[in-house]
Amino acid sequence: MSLLFPGTSHSSLAESIAKRYKFTLGKCEIKKFSCGETYVKILEHVRGTECFIVQTITKSANDDLMETYLLADALRRHDAERITAIIPHFGYARQDRRASLGEPISAQLVAKLLVASGVTNIITFDLHSDQIEGFFTTPVDNLHCYQLFADYFQKKQLPDPVIVVPDTGAAKLADRLTRVFASPMAILHKTRPAHHKVSHTHLVGDVKNKTVILFDDMIDTGGSICSAKNEVIALGARKDVYVAATHAVFSGQAYGRLESADFAEIVVTDTIPLAEKLPNITVLSVVELLYKIL
Repeated sequence: MSLLFPGTSHSSLAESIAKRYKFTLGKCEIKKFSCGETYVKILEHVRGTECFIVQTITKSANDDLMETYLLADALRRHDAERITAIIPHFGYARQDRRASLGEPISAQLVAKLLVASGVTNIITFDLHSDQIEGFFTTPVDNLHCYQLFADYFQKKQLPDPVIVVPDTGAAKLADRLTRVFASPMAILHKTRPAHHKVSHTHLVGDVKNKTVILFDDMIDTGGSICSAKNEVIALGARKDVYVAATHAVFSGQAYGRLESADFAEIVVTDTIPLAEKLPNITVLSVVELLYKIL
């Protein structure tokens, strides 16, 4: 028997995974003390049992990670046979290098803390960069969602579609999508003069009179994706611009920006629960992608 312990960040996804793969939902207590510290207690006998933790990283990234560390540590101390952390959205993934002097490599530190807490396997979706797998000393399964998006958009039969990525960092991921979706790709060159500030300078590819699908691994504040829409329309693309992104972080002014941008449709996955649901947002489930692993 396998036990699946849900963190508090995405209980509905944990329940869906447990139901689909016939896992037993493990009982645990998770609460906050008045001082802000997190308390975790496992309420199951786990000795010799394969255990899973489901905890995505939301806008409460530090609390979500601390819950994960404490759940893993509690399971390890009670002699669980194996502890697999299913982290649909891996937080701190954009901090995978030192972009300037004085910065840490936060993604590597998060990886080390997960291993130190007792996690023996990691399952995640569309890491911001593949190099993050190398930060772990345990097996990592980085599942890709491009097939979900390809299947969805193929059914829509859009006229003359083109996949456009808002920066070169997403090009490798988009290339996988274009191979399956059988459409051309264009790349916008992006610069960041400061955090959460975006400037697009030029486009490599052709979008004139085409239906653009803007594709990225995540949407955070919405600045990049909304700027990209304005750019492709200025270059002659059709006005019905679509968006596809794996992780709907949607922080800060994201909802307001996305609503004002008036995209034809915004297609995301359920790696992160949505705080709001705009009429033009479609959510695809990643549960079936776990089939080959679970």
